Amino acid sequence: MRLILIAFQFLTIIPLPFSIRCEKEDLGRSTAFFPVIGLVIGVMLAGTNWLISPWVARPLCDALLITLLTLVTGALHLDGLADVCDGLAARGGRERFLAIMKDSQVGAVGAVGLALGLLLKWQALVAVPAELKWQALLLFPALARFGQVLAMTGARHARQDGLGASIARGTGAVTLIVAFVTTAAAGFYLLGFRGAIPLAAVCILTSAGRLFFQRKLGGLTGDTIGCISELNEILALMVISAMI
Repeated sequence: MRLILIAFQFLTIIPLPFSIRCEKEDLGRSTAFFPVIGLVIGVMLAGTNWLISPWVARPLCDALLITLLTLVTGALHLDGLADVCDGLAARGGRERFLAIMKDSQVGAVGAVGLALGLLLKWQALVAVPAELKWQALLLFPALARFGQVLAMTGARHARQDGLGASIARGTGAVTLIVAFVTTAAAGFYLLGFRGAIPLAAVCILTSAGRLFFQRKLGGLTGDTIGCISELNEILALMVISAMI
């Protein structure tokens, strides 16, 4: 339970009424439960959808759900998406890319990437058929957070002092297996055997993104993991929207 609460504190900004002891390797070990926290976030989204969907039009309802997701997570991974977009747009090599991602300011390309990412996520959710919407709301945050675990496990890291490297030191085969089983079980429960389709798509995108960043930067950073997570949320919704 302690590791689940640590994962909850890391992936959301919702305060807990008590403090949690966190040892050096606990955050890495807690990644086994990242998909569980994704499901918790999905429950918040599905519950909010149930409350407001009878009163507002579908596009507005879905925009509010994306806003809620951004608020609950503190825009943690959106920051990574913006930083990676700025890094990709910059001229220079690996050190230049890393320096730009470390800069707290968001450039013009990062702002455009952020806007496009949110727009794509919103439209992908709008495109989900009504009969699959609650399943999609529960599942897509879990799929993306499984992608984070897959990206980190066994990967090289561009910075040895970064947050991503610190988390990855506690990851391993066991955390990955637990995260995979949780995500696959949720997908099967919600979508039957079709749940394997968005899971496979997330695995492919995550593996491709990990390979790209390891070649480009020599490893991953917290920002690149966040970027991959945002792309996985969009992809999961797009795949589910096609499953009618």
